[in-house]
Amino acid sequence: MCQNIKAAEKLYKKEHKTYRALKNKCQNTKMTEMERKEMRRKGSFNKGSWRNMTKRTLSLWRCAHLPARTSPLLLPTPDHPNMNGYSRKSPSKRRYEGSKYSVLPKKKPRTGKERIPQPKNTVAMLNELRHGLVYKLESQTGPVHAPLFTISVEVDGQKYMGQGRSKKIARIEAAATALRSFIQFKDGAVLTPLKPTCNLDFTSDEHLENGIVNYENLSTGELVPLLDALFRHAKFIKKLTPFMRVTDCALSMTNVNKSAITVDGQKKVPDKGPVMLLYELFNDVHFDCSTVDGAQNNCRFKMTVTVNNSKFDGTGPSKKLAKNAAAKAALASLCNISYSPMMHPQKNVPLPIDDKTSSMELPQIHADTIGRLVLEKFMEVIKGQESYSRRKVLAGIVMTEDMNFSEAKVISVSTGTKCVSGEHMSVTGAVLNDSHAEIVSRRCLMKYLYAQLELQCSQTTANQSIFVRNQDNGQYPYKLKSGVHFHLYINTAPCGDARIFSPHENDTGVDKHPNRKARGQLRTKIESGEGTIPVKSKEGLQTWDGVLQGERLLTMSCSDKIARWNIVGIQGSLLASIIEPIYLHSIVLGSLLHPEHMYRAVCGRIEKSIQGLPPPYHLNKPRLALVTSAEPRNQAKAPNFGINWTIGDSEVEVVNSLTGKTVNNQISRITKQMYFMKYGYLMKNLPGIPNRKLTIDYGQAKERVKDYQIAKKELFAAFRREDLGSWLKKPMEQDQFALPE
Repeated sequence: MCQNIKAAEKLYKKEHKTYRALKNKCQNTKMTEMERKEMRRKGSFNKGSWRNMTKRTLSLWRCAHLPARTSPLLLPTPDHPNMNGYSRKSPSKRRYEGSKYSVLPKKKPRTGKERIPQPKNTVAMLNELRHGLVYKLESQTGPVHAPLFTISVEVDGQKYMGQGRSKKIARIEAAATALRSFIQFKDGAVLTPLKPTCNLDFTSDEHLENGIVNYENLSTGELVPLLDALFRHAKFIKKLTPFMRVTDCALSMTNVNKSAITVDGQKKVPDKGPVMLLYELFNDVHFDCSTVDGAQNNCRFKMTVTVNNSKFDGTGPSKKLAKNAAAKAALASLCNISYSPMMHPQKNVPLPIDDKTSSMELPQIHADTIGRLVLEKFMEVIKGQESYSRRKVLAGIVMTEDMNFSEAKVISVSTGTKCVSGEHMSVTGAVLNDSHAEIVSRRCLMKYLYAQLELQCSQTTANQSIFVRNQDNGQYPYKLKSGVHFHLYINTAPCGDARIFSPHENDTGVDKHPNRKARGQLRTKIESGEGTIPVKSKEGLQTWDGVLQGERLLTMSCSDKIARWNIVGIQGSLLASIIEPIYLHSIVLGSLLHPEHMYRAVCGRIEKSIQGLPPPYHLNKPRLALVTSAEPRNQAKAPNFGINWTIGDSEVEVVNSLTGKTVNNQISRITKQMYFMKYGYLMKNLPGIPNRKLTIDYGQAKERVKDYQIAKKELFAAFRREDLGSWLKKPMEQDQFALPE
C-alpha cells in the first residue's frame, strides 16, 4: 500500500475517533447545560464543527478506501523490477487530489433564458384601478361534485357577473368582464381578436385595424396579457386615445388615484386597519418613534410616519395606538380616507340631517388641524407658568375664513372642571360661576367679539374688524363677515348627556329603549365637584338664601349649554342686541365621541319639538369630528384652578374655580361685570346704535333683547315638551347690578 494511503487511513481513524467522542459527549443526557454552553463558547463543538468534521472524515475515507479498489497506483509499471521485462500498455494514471474531495463542487450558473414575469390576473388589475371592491357570491348551481359559482362585483355603481367551476375562477371572470367595460368602441366596429403571446409589441401599429381594437370578443386568457402590457407600456395608451374613448378608470392605470373608498357616493369606513391600508397604497412608508413623554405608568408615545416625503404625527398611550393614529392622519391627508366614528356603524352612512347632500362629519384633516392648533397654543401660552399646566379638560376655539385652515387663528384656550362654591356667589357679577373649560372658552370668544366691535368705533380700524354693517336687517346694526366660522375643540366629550354612555359596550344600531329617562335628560353639575345629576322635574329656580343656608348651588351641564348655543348663538344676550346670532360651525373632540349620543345631546333631542323661533334664530347643527390621536383617560385628581387666554392677551389668567376669582383674589377679565362695562362703552361709541341710553341694571338689559328672550323661552319649552326636565336658573339676585359710576 502506498505511503499516502497509509497516512490518510491513519488520519481518518484519528479524526473519526475524535468525531464520535465529541458527538457522544454532547448528546450525553448527563451533561449539564452549563457544560454545553461552555463547550459552545470555546468553539470546541457546535453545528459548524460537526459539518466541517463530517466533510473532512468523508474526504479521508475516500482517500483511504477508494484507491485500494480502483486506483492505478497499486499496479506495477513496465519498468518495475517485478515485471521481468514484460510490458503492456498501461492505463492512464489517476492521481489523488485532496482538494477534489475536500471542497464541494460549485453549482453551475443557470444559462437558460431570463424568467419571463407572469402577467397579473384580472382581479389584481381591477383592484389597482378601484380600491375596496367587494366580490359577492350570487348563486351556486349544479351538483355537489361539479358546482357552478356565480360571483358579482360592483364597480362605479354597475354590477358585473362571472361564472366558473370554482369561486376563484368566477371572481377572475367577473373582474375580466368589468375590465372589458372600461374601453368603449367607435361606430361599433368589430375586429378579430389578438393572439395571446408574451412577445407582442404593443407599441406597433400592426395590431390596429381601422384604428380600433376589439376587446369585447377577447377571452380572459387573451385579455390578461393584453391588459398587463397596457400597464407596462404606457405609450400604447397614447396610441389608443386618438381612436377610442377611454374612461377615467382606464386612464388611471398609469397613475392610480388613491381616493376615498365610497359606497353609493358616500364615504365608507375601510374594513382594513390604517397601517395595513397605508402599506397597500404606498410603497415608501417609514414609521419612527420620535418622542416618549410622561411617567413610566402614564407614557405618551409619538410616532412619525413618512410617506412620499411627507411626515405625519400620531400620539397614543402605546406605540401601536400611536402608529395607528399616524397612519390615520396620513390616509386622511393623502387619500381622504377617514376612520371617523361619525360613520353609521351598520350602514356606513352619516347621521341624518336636513340637507341630504352634506354630512355631519367635519373632514378628518380639518379636525386634526383644529386639535393640533389648540394643543400647540396651550403649550405656547403656558410657558413660564408650568405649575398651572396640570389639567383634565382642555378646550379652545379656532376661527377660519373661507374654511382656509392654513391661516386659521386660535381665538381662545382654557382649562378647568369645577364650578364656584355657593358661599362665594357675587351680587355684582364679579365672580366666574362656571369654570369648565368649554364654557370658559366661549366666554373668551365673547371678549374677542367685544374687541372686534370696538374696532368699528373708529373709521381707521373698521376694516380690520370681522364685523360689517348690516344693510339687510336694521334690527341688527352689525353682522359677521361672510365666510368667517368658529370651531370648538374639547379634549373629551362635554359633561352631561353627551357623556352618558359606555365607550367599551357595543350599543350601536337601533336603540331598544329610545324613550328611557337617561336619554337626553337635562343634567346639572355638582357644586365644587365633578360629574352631573339629572334635573328634578319640579325644580326651576334656586334661591339666594337657600344656597347660603347650605343648599348646593347647581349649574347646568356643558351638553345642555352647547344645545342652548345652537338655538340662541354663542354671542350672549347683550351682544344679541347689536349683531346677528353667531353659531358654531363644528365641534371637535379629543376622545369619547359617540356619534348618536353627541348628536342627540347638542341638537337632536329638540329638533322635533322646537318651534316658533324668530328669524334669524334657528336650530344649528354643527359638524362633529374626532381627532386621530385620541387623548387617554386621565385618572388624576382634577385641580381646583383653571386658565384662560384670548388672542391679544399677553399672558394667561389663572382662576380659582371654587372662588370664581384669580389666584391673586382679583376680578377675572371674563366676568359679567367686565362685559357689562364693555357693552356700555359700545352703546356710547359704536356707530349705528339707535338707543344709546343704558340706565338699567344687567338683568334688565338682557330682558330688553326681545328676540333673544323669545328664542330662549322656546328652547326651555322644547325641553319640557320632550319631558326632559326644566332648565335650572341661578338666583336672580346675581344679575341685579348696575354699571359702576
